Amino acid sequence: MAWPWSRALTRPPEALAGMPAILRSLQARIVAVFLGLIVAIQLAAWWVIDEHIERNARKDIHTELQTAERVLERLLKQNDDNLRQATQVLALDYGFRAAIASGDADTVQSALANSAERVQAAVAAYTDADFRLVAATDPRGARFVQAIERYARRNVEGQADSSLFEVIDGQPYQIVAVPVRAPAVIGWVGMAFAVGNTLLQDVKSLSGLDAALMHKQAGAPWHTLMSTRQAAELRELGAAWQPEAADFDVQRQDRHRTVRLGDAEFDTRAMPLPGVEGAAPVSALLMRSVTEALAPYAQLQQVLLALSLIGVAVFAVGSVITARHITTPLRVLSKSARRLEEGHYDDAVSLHSRDEIGELARSFETMRVALQVRAREVRRLAYEDQLTDLPNREQFRLDLRAAVEVAAATGAPCAVLMLDLDRFKHVNDVLGHRFGDRLLRAVAERLRHSVLYGRPAVLARLGGDEFAILLPDHGATEAEAVAAAILADFEQPMTLDDHTVDLGAGIGIVVCPEHGRQADELLARAEVAMYAAKQRQAGIVVYQAGLDSGSQESLTLLGELRHAVDHGQLRLFLQPKLDLRTGRVVGAEALIRWLHPERGMVPPMRFIPFAEQTGFIRVLSMWVLEAVADAAQALAARGHTLKIAVNLSTRDLMDQELPAKIESLLARHAIDPAGLVLEITESAIMDDPQRALHTLDRLHQMGLKLSIDDFGTGYSSLAYLKRLPVDELKIDRSFVMNMESDVQDAKIVRSTIDLAHNLGLTVVAEGIESVKALRILASLACDEAQGYFIARPMPADEFADWLADWTPPDLRLETSLLEPTAVS
Repeated sequence: MAWPWSRALTRPPEALAGMPAILRSLQARIVAVFLGLIVAIQLAAWWVIDEHIERNARKDIHTELQTAERVLERLLKQNDDNLRQATQVLALDYGFRAAIASGDADTVQSALANSAERVQAAVAAYTDADFRLVAATDPRGARFVQAIERYARRNVEGQADSSLFEVIDGQPYQIVAVPVRAPAVIGWVGMAFAVGNTLLQDVKSLSGLDAALMHKQAGAPWHTLMSTRQAAELRELGAAWQPEAADFDVQRQDRHRTVRLGDAEFDTRAMPLPGVEGAAPVSALLMRSVTEALAPYAQLQQVLLALSLIGVAVFAVGSVITARHITTPLRVLSKSARRLEEGHYDDAVSLHSRDEIGELARSFETMRVALQVRAREVRRLAYEDQLTDLPNREQFRLDLRAAVEVAAATGAPCAVLMLDLDRFKHVNDVLGHRFGDRLLRAVAERLRHSVLYGRPAVLARLGGDEFAILLPDHGATEAEAVAAAILADFEQPMTLDDHTVDLGAGIGIVVCPEHGRQADELLARAEVAMYAAKQRQAGIVVYQAGLDSGSQESLTLLGELRHAVDHGQLRLFLQPKLDLRTGRVVGAEALIRWLHPERGMVPPMRFIPFAEQTGFIRVLSMWVLEAVADAAQALAARGHTLKIAVNLSTRDLMDQELPAKIESLLARHAIDPAGLVLEITESAIMDDPQRALHTLDRLHQMGLKLSIDDFGTGYSSLAYLKRLPVDELKIDRSFVMNMESDVQDAKIVRSTIDLAHNLGLTVVAEGIESVKALRILASLACDEAQGYFIARPMPADEFADWLADWTPPDLRLETSLLEPTAVS
């Protein structure tokens, strides 16, 4: 992954084009990257610290709120204990019960007042068993009767284990009631504390937190009864604090809310006060100012901000100094690079430093010295062939131009011979490129010291295995004599490393001014003549005007062939093969046809030899194999399982990747390898027997059937034949067609069949043009046959229909038919 600062340093020039010049400099970008890094780090640190401070502060606030809640619970518990103790003492007092029994209201009133005063209760009241007010210390005592009754009922039910809170006339009270027994319950004594600002101030003084009492009437929102905050905030606090639930559950744990009063933010914790069902709930609200809690950290943040600014400033100064330390030597190196660009290789790079910049400077100096040496070498190599030390193409062109100028000035002719070695690629492939290089040097020495010795000639190597010879004052006749001497000298084999190599060459000749007056024109025409000599195997060809058109036609044909493959102009034809024992069609031979949009059906002999010569035959062979795979699938779909034969050329057999290509094709089309027969000519095998044997072994191991095509017309030996992993022999048509009238041909056919069967091979005869030939081959135990008598080659998509209409011929041989070809 590319980090942002690395992209800033390596930004492409077009991205910097719109920047001011000062920002396009490396120094400015280094400073910018360094400052960007420190600012980013400081901002990240600031954010982390700020988040950490606020998170810890809120955690402390929650702890303080829980502590304040416990303080409030303790204060309310103290009040509850006081009230409960006072009411229980009064309810058990004998005099108080005697006064109740005698109906002495004044005594009851006095006892209530004394008890309330001792615990500083706001109200004390006594009701009979039916909760009718008997006496109270406050005129509002009747307002507490319902609260006493609710508490009493909870007490009877066993639920009144603590005081209850109710709001009476806008004032919250903490209420406790106990029964008076004699021994049955004869009444109830109730006392109430007024929960007011005193309690809230006690909470604040003990915990440091603000507190408020919240009240909620049925169908109305919560409102604030009282608070330790300013009175003006009561309404605002009631509007800001509205819990989602209508009432609070005492057991509820999540009772925290955040409210905002003016510009201050508060964390709050609600403490529901116990009440009875049906009464308006009361809740104590504890508050802690977040702003005040964060205030102690503000100074720390200011100190951090000051330190960050100081760090950025120091970092900026340091980055400027560092950038200058880096860029100043780079400017020196840049100046040296411009000098090298201008070709001044003598100026040494003088920069003394022990860091990476110094190492770069030393590398620059090493590069300068290397360039200086290389420049001298390039000047030498620009006009000299490195392998043979002969002049190269460029030097030869300059020499030829000079010779043409002399010829134009003096009227004396000059000749150019261009020669290309025969079978040099084969030598390279078999014996290796190192041996090939040594062979080229030996050829150069032979040409220089034997044929051209003592002649005013220029010998050059143009590239590969091509050589050129400039012969001043030589016409066509003299040039042909020199070329003939070269070929005669090449008839003597050359021995290198115990390897004897037979040399040969194709030589093209042009003469100035007869064939041209420009050096490039003469070289081009000499090359055309040389290719004509190799193509015709004529040895020597003197340039003629018609050779250019032939070369152009070849280029056109090659282009059209490529176009034919890419645009579906090729067609697959199949010619059936007949099993001579059963009369059934068991296979077919695949043939290629070219349906040209303008020339019509182009004969195979018009383009197949050319494709073999140029190497394009490999493309055509792969096209045929693909087409055969499709045809085999189509025939199998119609219930025909046949062996289809495909011809391979010499170039196909020399292709070491051929087995892998065919294996991939078989896998893609899910074809049984045994259904594909590869036909190879004898000449293709014997051109390089070792490589051919290696390729054929690999193909045979894949399960493919192999056949030797046109057997008997080549020059293969039985020693190689018995080593080849072939499955069948195919007798050439020249023997089969004359077999009926020529006894010698019949003997050859019979001998070939016997030989193949003795070697365990299948025999296929081609060129069957009569039923007589078919029957004779059947009598000679030939296995399969093909020819025009059976069927001419037909489009692959018509082959299945032809099979459906095929009627096997009568292969029984009449005695008279055998007489012309009787073999003793």
